[in-house]
Formats: sequence, C-alpha cells, structure tokens
Amino acid sequence: MELHNLKPAKGSTHYRRRLGRGPGSGLGGTSTRGHKGAKSRSGYSRKIGFEGGQMPLQRRVPKYGFKNINRKEYKSINVRTIQYLVDKLNVTDFTPEVLYNAGLVGKHDLVKILGDGELKAKVNIKAHAFSKKAREVIEAAQGTAEEL
Repeated sequence: MELHNLKPAKGSTHYRRRLGRGPGSGLGGTSTRGHKGAKSRSGYSRKIGFEGGQMPLQRRVPKYGFKNINRKEYKSINVRTIQYLVDKLNVTDFTPEVLYNAGLVGKHDLVKILGDGELKAKVNIKAHAFSKKAREVIEAAQGTAEEL
C-alpha cells in the first residue's frame, strides 16, 4: 500500500449530481424537476397538510370535546407496588421522593395511591391523594396514610 494508490472504501463516497450545468451533462434544461407547475419553481414549499387541493384531513374531521386546563393528573401507584418495594428495598416510609428514586414517578408528578393488591407490612405513606380502598388497606395493616 502506497500513498498514490489509496482509495476510500467501496460505497463510502457518493457522486454529487451537478444540476443545471448545460445539456452535455444530461442534467441541464429542467434540472430533473419536470415541466411547469409549482414544484418546478424555485422557492416552492407545500403547506403542511396540503393534499393537492382536496379538502385536507384536519378540515374534513369535525372538532369535538375540550381540554380541561384545571385538570390534575396523578401518577397512580398500587398498594401491591408498595408491598413489592417493602420486600425489595426494606423501606417503610414512602414519600414522592422515595418513589422517584425507585423510578416509579417523575420529579414533579402528583402521586395517588390505589388499593389494588395486599399490604402485609406496616408502612407510612405520604402522597398527594389516596383512594378510599387504599386508605382502608394501609390502615388495616396499622400503617398511616398522610395527604400532602
């Protein structure tokens, strides 16, 4: 191998088409854009959702419903998951920070505890909301459920 016979790996380089450089190049004239029409013009950009003049989808489909801007979105955690964490991490005091460190909720999520599953351990849970059944299950296991 010498400097004069070095070549790039096969397929690693691409030939750049030089458009509009005369008829001899084979790519002169219309420069691969075809004849006439908006797409052949310089500066052409199609509107988002444009369907060639056909009524676009976002105008064909009717509007419905609304988004409540005052809605509180909770991240739900079941009592079963709390029991799993007690078994795995030996934790008895639960706060949103503990659940965040366990990877169950986001940093700024509101946490709601739901009552699906069994709870054998006595735990102290601080969360933003509790379902009625979750509160019963926690208190039946001599634990405390405190709302933040």
